[in-house]
Amino acid sequence: MTRVLVIDDEAPIRLLCRVNLEAEGMEVLEAADGPSGLVKAREEKPNVILLDVMMPGLDGWHVAEELLEDPSTSGIPIVFLTARAELRDRARGLDLGGIDYITKPFNPVELAPLVNELLARVERGERDEVRRSKLGELRKMMDRE
Repeated sequence: MTRVLVIDDEAPIRLLCRVNLEAEGMEVLEAADGPSGLVKAREEKPNVILLDVMMPGLDGWHVAEELLEDPSTSGIPIVFLTARAELRDRARGLDLGGIDYITKPFNPVELAPLVNELLARVERGERDEVRRSKLGELRKMMDRE
């Protein structure tokens, strides 16, 4: 069973993720802030993490850095979930090591298929390829701005 950790300070967003991912047979773990998210990631070893960027205290950028520097969690794919839609922010998330980027508001129905597709690609050894193609798309969009 796919285990998804949702780290977001907004309870309605966590609930939206939970309802839609559980409907697709996934197990959902929740954390309401960065520090508790780090603890849950280390203890529970989820298959993927949906991580909000803008949180009080320890923001998503720092949580991602800590997760990626820790050998016990560095292999967990991180999908940034955030209201910050600027191309620069998306590129920063991918440069840090995130594998994808979902901007709020998002269509919750698309969440489970996206998670499934990403995990399938990571399992096929395409993790870096996924990041490279996303970064390539972003760079093209930034060049057009």
